[in-house]
Formats: sequence, structure tokens, C-alpha cells
Amino acid sequence: MTSPHSFSITPIRIMADGTIKQIHPFTGTEVWTVPGRGNRPLSYPASTTAALKNEDHTSYCAFCSDNMLATPPEKSRIIVDAVDGFKFLYGALPADLSATTPQFRRVPNLFEIVSFDYWHKNFGFDMDTETAMRMSQYLATPEGRDHVLSIVRTRVSASGEDPSSMTDSELLEKAPSYFAGGHDVIIGRRHFVEGASDSSQLASSGTLSRQEHEAFIRLTVDGMRDLYQRNRYAPYVVAFQNWLKPAGASFDHLHKQLVAIDERGQLVTDELHHLRANPNMYNELAVDYAGYHNLIIAENDHAVAFAGFGHRYPTIEIYSKSATPEPWLHSDEELQAMSNLMHACHAAAGADVPCNEEWVHKPIDVDMPMPWHVMIKWRVSTLAGFEGGTKIYLNTLSPHNVRDRVVKEMYRLRDEGLIAVDLRIATECTVERNSLKYNPLL
Repeated sequence: MTSPHSFSITPIRIMADGTIKQIHPFTGTEVWTVPGRGNRPLSYPASTTAALKNEDHTSYCAFCSDNMLATPPEKSRIIVDAVDGFKFLYGALPADLSATTPQFRRVPNLFEIVSFDYWHKNFGFDMDTETAMRMSQYLATPEGRDHVLSIVRTRVSASGEDPSSMTDSELLEKAPSYFAGGHDVIIGRRHFVEGASDSSQLASSGTLSRQEHEAFIRLTVDGMRDLYQRNRYAPYVVAFQNWLKPAGASFDHLHKQLVAIDERGQLVTDELHHLRANPNMYNELAVDYAGYHNLIIAENDHAVAFAGFGHRYPTIEIYSKSATPEPWLHSDEELQAMSNLMHACHAAAGADVPCNEEWVHKPIDVDMPMPWHVMIKWRVSTLAGFEGGTKIYLNTLSPHNVRDRVVKEMYRLRDEGLIAVDLRIATECTVERNSLKYNPLL
């Protein structure tokens, strides 16, 4: 199909034998899909399973709810209140951890990608007054002091040092990393689905209820806001989720990660380069182009999902239609709409499909309106020598394969009330051209 617009590149070309050649319009990544490979199974079911005991539902791994002291001191949690709905609680002391039941918790990563020392030594960064007071209060309690010492000893041991050779004072010098660091983990309440009988029945993003998934997104977005607010040297906060080991997950307990960094990253840099030349590119080269090629999967009033093109792995892209680029400034309705669409895409893929969820948003120091968008990448293929020698990636599923698989499942899930019932799926969609609306930033 020929688009009514002319582009400097052709993102999708279908060859006479059915080979589909794709070029990502922003990154230039080249991808081929060869005919006959799209019907391969995608899931990675567990090779071995074990029967679950009752206690396994709350103590199976370090992220489980009975093991809250196995993670560094909690920064925040979100609970669902019968009267007030979603409610954020901040800076719980050890004695407070069991006072409420968090749907999700935000804690520092025990093994940071970008450490507190990195910010302190390279930029002169110090924790703000509020965080310093919180650390002081935490360490002033015997339980808090013992908890932090235990966490630091675990980290020291993992680095090959002997913590017994260090005094408590020396160990506590490392404590700021677990209060003012910029790498956080958003941890789900459940390891397994409710009523699971064996270890293969994992609680994934798609098995959550719509309300639970919205809590997951809200706490993640609030964490982004908090990291930007507390570190003036960080122009970007990376948000991502790795699900299952083939996608890079070290734990099969559902979690997202946030990392404050001192660069924008190459992906955002590339997009900004193109955006300055064409401020409407997200419409023309993403949503509109997907619409012209019948790749739209679903939409609601504030977000749209389509099968992505030019990605190394089969990918679903979800764009917010909001005129506000920053996720933490979205209205409740806009945030819920993005959550519902992301939840539906995960549910349609299934809990056995390993995937990465990558968020892209406007860096805090950028003057161009970039819409918040999320990519869900199915890690169902292994890169090999062909890709390394050519930089042409072989993707087993074409964008149309992805669309067909997801759309079929979404109709079933919506009929069963397992995803948002107000989603407009595939042929029901009425996505307008230039549907992404941006407000120029002041």
C-alpha cells in the first residue's frame, strides 16, 4: 500500500517473494522478515515446575511480600483505599512495613547501574534535606540500623570483599546509596497468580487486574517525578521492564526499573535530531504511517497501540495522545488510558512470552514536545552472525503477524472482561490523522 504522504525513506517494503524489509524511521535500524517463519510458537513455558506450598505465595523470592527487609529501605508504596482509591505512602520505617498491604513498592536497587557515588564524585551531588532527615530517622531505630547494615553487608560480600573486616561505621558510609541513589525497582505484590498450584503460574503484567496495573503505572510515574525532582544533574530517567530470563530478568517476580542518568541516551538523541527537522514526525512516521498500512491494534480516547516496524524484535508501540509530554503531568484519565492499553497488550501476548517494556518520554531539559510512548518488545529470537556481520536484523514476525495475533486475543479478552471494555480494537478504531496533539513548551 502506498501512503498518501511521501517520506525520505520507505519504512516498509514488501518484496515479490513475500520478504518484508523494514527500516525504522527514527533510528535507521534495518529488519527483514522472511516468509514462513511467523507461525513459530512464541512462548517459553517453564521446563520444570514445582508444586507450591501456601507460604510460597508470599516468600518465594527476595521480592515477595514476606521478605520486605531483603530489599533496601523502601522509598514509597501504593495502596488501594476503598474510599480514596490509589494512595501513595512514602518512606516507611521497618515497623511500618506490615501496617498496610502495598500493591507495589518502590525500593532502591541493591546493585545500581548508576550509583550514588557516581553522582557525588562526578557532579558534587548530595542528598536533599528531606532525604537526609529520612536516612537519619531510619538509622536512629535499631531495626532500621540493622536492616541497612544487613543490606550493605550483602552488597560488600557480592563485590568479593569481607564485610566482617569492616566496622559498622565503615559499612554505614555506604548507606546514602540506599536512600538517595537514582536506580529504583518497582516491585509487585504477587509472585504467582492468585490460587496458583505450581511455579509456572507467574503473575505477569497481563495477569494483573486493570486496577492493579494502573497502580503499577502510577507508582512508576511517581518514581520518575521524584527522581527528577531530587537530582538536578539528571536530564533523563530511564524506565523499563524485563520479563523472564530471555529478556534479561534476574528475577521472575514482576518489577520495573527506573535509572536516573546524566545523558539522554542515543535513542532519544536520534529522535530529537529528527524531531527538530519535523515536529510532526510522530504522527507522520509512526501513528499515521501505521494507520495507512493497517497496523493499528487498538485505541481509546487518550492512547493508541500499533504493530511497530523496524525493530530487532516483534514490537508493539503505544503512544499517549496527550498534549502534555511528561507522564507525571498527565491527567488521571490520560494515565489510566495508557495503563489500560499497555495492560491489554501484555495480556494478549501472554505470561509465557519474554518481553522488554521500554518507555520513551521528553527529557527534562528538552524544549521539543515529545509524546510519551512505550514499546513492548517480544524477545522471541536470538541474534546471530548474520546480524553481526550485516547490521540487518532477522525478525521472525512481521508487523502484520504481530497485529493479527494481538488483535485476535484482544477481542477474546475484552469479551471475557479481562481487559478494559472501552478499548476500540482494530477495525473499530477511528484514529484521526495527526491524532497526537502537542502543546509547544514555553
